Formats: sequence, C-alpha cells, structure tokens
Amino acid sequence: MPHTVNTLSAAKYFPSLQFDADIIGKLSQSGPRYTSYPTADRFSAAFNYGDFLDAVVAQRHRAVPAPLSLYLHIPFCESVCYYCGCNKIVTRDHSKAVRYLEYLRQEIALQSLLFDGMNQLTQLHLGGGTPTYLSDAQMGELMEFLRRHFAFAPDEQGEYAIEIDPRTVDAARVHSLRAQGFNRLSLGVQDFEPAVQQAVNRVQSERQTLDVMAAARDAGFRSISVDLIYGLPHQSMDSMRRTLAKVIEANPDRIALYNYAHMPHLFKPQRRIDAADLPTPALKLDLLALSINTLCAAGYEYIGMDHFARPMDDLAVAQRQGRLQRNFQGYSTHAGANLIACGVSAISAVGATYSQNEKELEAYYAALDAGRLPVARGLRLSADDLLRRIVIQSLMCNFELSIGAVEEAYPVGFWQHFAAERPRLEQLAADGLLVIDGQWITVTLRGRLLIRNICMVFDRYLSLAREQEPQAQPQSQPLRYSQTI
Repeated sequence: MPHTVNTLSAAKYFPSLQFDADIIGKLSQSGPRYTSYPTADRFSAAFNYGDFLDAVVAQRHRAVPAPLSLYLHIPFCESVCYYCGCNKIVTRDHSKAVRYLEYLRQEIALQSLLFDGMNQLTQLHLGGGTPTYLSDAQMGELMEFLRRHFAFAPDEQGEYAIEIDPRTVDAARVHSLRAQGFNRLSLGVQDFEPAVQQAVNRVQSERQTLDVMAAARDAGFRSISVDLIYGLPHQSMDSMRRTLAKVIEANPDRIALYNYAHMPHLFKPQRRIDAADLPTPALKLDLLALSINTLCAAGYEYIGMDHFARPMDDLAVAQRQGRLQRNFQGYSTHAGANLIACGVSAISAVGATYSQNEKELEAYYAALDAGRLPVARGLRLSADDLLRRIVIQSLMCNFELSIGAVEEAYPVGFWQHFAAERPRLEQLAADGLLVIDGQWITVTLRGRLLIRNICMVFDRYLSLAREQEPQAQPQSQPLRYSQTI
C-alpha cells in the first residue's frame, strides 16, 4: 500500500508532547493491542489441524512462496516476575526442559515437512518465558536442528532474535548466542530502581544489564533492544527520570516502553502486587509523557504505541519505507511473511488463517504423540476480516491510510463499506485525533497515543459485542484487555 515517507526524527516530530487530559479521560477504556486482527480472543476450537493443513496447501499454489518467520516459545522461568502476563512455567527443575525440547523438535520437524520447498527463513524469534533458561549446549543443539530443517537467509538479510534475562547469562554466553546465529538481542529491564524491582520480584542490578549490553556489542549483535514498563509500584517522576537517563546512556538500538496492565483476575502473579503502591492514573499519564518526550529528545524515533528506535535501526527504516508490520511479537520489519509458531500456546499466522497451539503441556505433548500438530483453536479470516486487517495494520504501522489503495485492493467503495464507522471517525477527527482529507485518513500527533482507540472503530467484533451486550454489562464484567492508555 502506498505510504508517504517521513524522514523527520522523532525529536522533531514530537518537540513537546502535550496530553489532552479531557480527551484521554473520555476515551480511556480497555481495548486490544492488535498484534492480530481479528484478535486471539475470537479464535474458535472449531478451527482444527485439518484447517491448518488446508492453509498450508493454499500457500503451495502461490506463484512465489511467501517468506517464513519462525517463533519458538520457551515457557520456563526460574522465578516469577509479579507483573508478567505471559504463558510460563516457573520451575528450577531444568530436567523439564529436556522433555519439552524433545517435543518441540517433533513439532519443528512436522512443520518443516509441510513447508518443504518453501522453507526460506528470514526471521526467527525465541520468546518465553525465558529462552536463556536453556543451557548453552541445549540452545546450540536447537539451532543446529533448525538449520537442518529450514533454509536460513544470510545473517545480513535475516533477523534472528532472542529474548534474554540478563540475570541468566554472562559475557561468554552472549558471545555463544551470537556464534549460534542470533543477531538481535532483547533484554528485559523494566526499571532500574531497587524499590520497584523488589515490589515486582525482578531484582536485577544495573551492572548486570550494562555488562550484557557491552558483551552483545563486542560480539557483533546488529541490534540491542531494552524493555521498560511504566505504571509499576513505587514508580515516580524522579525515579523514571533516573531509569530513562541510564537507559539512554546505555544507548540501545530499540526501546519498548510497555504499559503495566494490572489485571489480577487474569494473571495470578499480579495478586502479589499491592494495588495501593501503583501510580495513580494521573501520575501514570505523566510517566508516559515524560518517557516519550525524554526518549524523543534523545534522538529515538517514536515508532508507535510502545516502541522507539534509533533512526538507522531497521525498525525505523522499515516504517519510513512502508514495510512495517505488526504481529504477535509486536512491530516487525518483515511484511508478508507466513508466521510458523512452535511450542505450547504459540500462535501461527499462515495465509488467511490464525492457529494457536494447546496451552497446557500435557495436551501439547499428547497431540504430538498422536503424530499431529498441537493445533487447539484458530480462525479462518473472511473477506471482511482481511479488509479490516489491512486497514488496522496500516493505521497501527504507518499512522495513515490510503482510501484509494484500499479500493484498488478490494472490490468495495470504502465509505460505503464503512458507513457505520464514519460517524465515530468524524468524532475522533473533531477531537483532533485524526484528519479525514480526500483520499487519506491521517492520524495526528495527539492521535498516535490513542491509536488503539482509532483502530477499535474498525473492529467489527467489538461493534457486534456492544450491540449484543446489555448497556450495563461491560462495567460489571472483568476486563479482557488492557487500558488503551
């Protein structure tokens, strides 16, 4: 889809971010993060292994095979971080990983057979859990196994990333990870303040983090990313300034600044966090404003939602070139790839389908023992789903939408198809969040902070839910999604 190139740095693009408290208060609500559309809560058990096989067969009919992106889920952690909402298994018994790896290799082998002849891998991501829970030898064997089953693109063309906990590695392990083929590193930091770390059970010294980053640069990693969280217990404006200053001095290539969503009804570890220690909504908003302005002033480009990157990082370059994509790992530089996801609870995106693996280990193992992929549920996208997906993707990644390009790609008149959505879009335009101008919908600087709200207008499933639920019911039900800001 055409995309106007914007070469302005984020420091210029966000010279002094102003938050409109009234607009934010009016639009504050829970909503999806749109790592997919439709979102994972719309998946159904009616979608099964056979449907996934049909999707793979459809890919074989393509004149040019789509590139492949591979995600491996390593669910194990030695200790629990109280804020975490990931699917994980907390255990110090590392023998459990031995059995898991046996089954993971079975699943990888099955997938490689299905994609034989179209198995050019351009992207790999290991997430968790804590991937570095695996020993150096186990990781080396796993990477060798992958290379026997998939054709990796050359190092300079592929993106091979791993999430690490700095408490689990030393300089030698970092160098070993690079030698095993990883070229991008993502470090969990969250906050450097001791009081905050104690409150969330993630005690990690500044020295540990900086040593890992130094080792990664020395080993030749192409990109280093740091994860931060705002809204954690005991955070203040002063403490956030200190953390940001330390991160900026460390100079990572990318920074992810996540909003802590306190949802103890969904995530049991969060019940150990005292809600009284959390920042107030007003302070949380101030923390976000401080973080965005500070990072932009330091030369990072605001990619969108919760991601920042140095201007020459692949993520920023991909956005300027209109190649940015959003998937289950967040923002991605490899648009158009089929995503194969292996491991418990992992979600694949192949063609016009999504499929999710079994969430429990024993069910995952049982499916593989039966000689089939452990697909538990999923979704086959309709023509309307595909149309809305491209609209939401464009807004999330480019902050603009070419109406003409949509009409060229799909046999619809845009405003006829989205007639019901137009009044809500016009209200958002009146609030200063977007501009509807001829053949374009353009998100304003103010609107970038509320991009999830804008995308929710195009979410047909949310609209249907609003129509079907009694007026008072949404307030009485536990939230399924985090707050949009």
